[in-house]
Amino acid sequence: MFRTCIFRRSVLALSVGAILSLAGCTSVCNYFHNGFKVGPNYCQPLAPVAKHWIDQADIGVANCEDLSRWWTVFHDPTLDRLIACSYRQNLSLREAGFRILQARALLGVARGAIFPQTQNATGGYQRISQSQNTVRGPLQGTQFYDQWNGGFNLAWELDFWGRFRRAVIAADDQLGASVADYDQVLVTLLGDVASNYVQIRTDQERLRYLRQNVTILGLVLKWTERREKVGFRTTPLDVHQTESNLEQTVSGVALLEMDLRVAENRLCVLMGIPPVDLHDMLGEDLIPTPPPELAIGIPAELLRRRPDVRRAERQAAAQSEAIGIAATDFYPAISIGGTLGWQSMNFPDLFGAQSLNSNVGPSFQWKILNYGRIANNVRYQDAKFQELVITYQRTVLQAAEEAEDGLVTFLQAQSRTRHLDRSVAAASAAVKDMFLPTAIGQPGFDFNRFALIEQNRIVQQDLLAQSRGQIAQGLVQVYRALGGGWEMRQGPAPEVTPLPEVPLSVVPEGNEELQKLRNLLEPPSNQATPTNPGAGPLPTPPELPRP
Repeated sequence: MFRTCIFRRSVLALSVGAILSLAGCTSVCNYFHNGFKVGPNYCQPLAPVAKHWIDQADIGVANCEDLSRWWTVFHDPTLDRLIACSYRQNLSLREAGFRILQARALLGVARGAIFPQTQNATGGYQRISQSQNTVRGPLQGTQFYDQWNGGFNLAWELDFWGRFRRAVIAADDQLGASVADYDQVLVTLLGDVASNYVQIRTDQERLRYLRQNVTILGLVLKWTERREKVGFRTTPLDVHQTESNLEQTVSGVALLEMDLRVAENRLCVLMGIPPVDLHDMLGEDLIPTPPPELAIGIPAELLRRRPDVRRAERQAAAQSEAIGIAATDFYPAISIGGTLGWQSMNFPDLFGAQSLNSNVGPSFQWKILNYGRIANNVRYQDAKFQELVITYQRTVLQAAEEAEDGLVTFLQAQSRTRHLDRSVAAASAAVKDMFLPTAIGQPGFDFNRFALIEQNRIVQQDLLAQSRGQIAQGLVQVYRALGGGWEMRQGPAPEVTPLPEVPLSVVPEGNEELQKLRNLLEPPSNQATPTNPGAGPLPTPPELPRP
């Protein structure tokens, strides 16, 4: 008995070797090395990754391992609430979640294919009538009779070449890719919410600067018109130039209002709600201030943190299994099938020993004379795998590029903001110097110079607000590029609390600087200009509507 078993195993091994040799796709050694599967086994491809960041030596760069709550570095409760609300309600994130459920179900389907593929319980009843006139002569016995039958069919294709096992591995890789896709949607969501929130705060600060300048230019225009009426050395050119500057500044307010509304609408969609006016909900606040140091890790951690990199790698792994699945068509499909059933004319006799009929036995199907279809299918699957490998490597390079872009934006925007801050301070001081009481009444007062200085200050203030926003945007871009934030799905969901009703203006119209300029530019109407005695009191102009 023992010798017979050894003999059968030897015959089986020789048969497998002969089939593998005839098929010519996978050697016997590779077949055993791959775990009794034909085709190649997957090995994670290499990807080009730098050893360190370009600005690694900058004092504003620090090492950090935990980026799961990166947006909290802004210490902005409103942003925290927006993140929590978007995480619970965003529709794109829900779509990605259902894609995970789909992939999980397909994995269960693939696992079920390993077991007997066909398992059918059958049964039926027929009332049969046979013809009396046949070529064999008259029917002997009754013409009408009943036919009862019941049974069970089974067909099992053995996973001799690894087709079904590779399908399970591929489905599991696709499940991992769908999970990484969910994480990527989450990372993108967090970055988009933070980016749009920073954009809203940046637009609000730019609007505050412009509205202050609109007020100042409106006062200057009224003061210029009064000087012209009372006979000061003021020409219509000065009035028209001031009016042109005022209208140009007012047009910038409308443009920023439009950009602000677009950002608010986008934020509504990210939170899974219809576009509504978020002004009362968000109020007005300063641009989020990030820390002076940017906490990041080493470049190689991109492979671990970025979900799109993991997704691209899992997709390549799943495609690698498709090569082996296609290669199994070179070999015969070995199956075991059987039927167990009962047939009887009388139902009480259906399950008797004499009513039993059954069969069982192995079979095989071998696709021969396929005219190169199998080989070309293997080549197609391999070429698709190579494409996905390149996609994975490109994704790694793109991740490094985005991180470096965000890093240099964050660092250089800080330097730019410092210079712009000094520039705005100098421009504001120049405006104040031109409108000192000793300079206002001078006959040679240069309105062209004032217009140039004021226009330059408006531009510098706008650039300063944009630069402050760019610092925060650079930080958001870095953490988005590093794939930070997806870890929040592994912990408890953040609690959503309602956004507070905050005042609509954090910079009141009567701030100190604006009030000083208002006092300089709009003296009391009953006060004569000291440097022009005899000119009489300045007339009070009509109140202009606020732009």
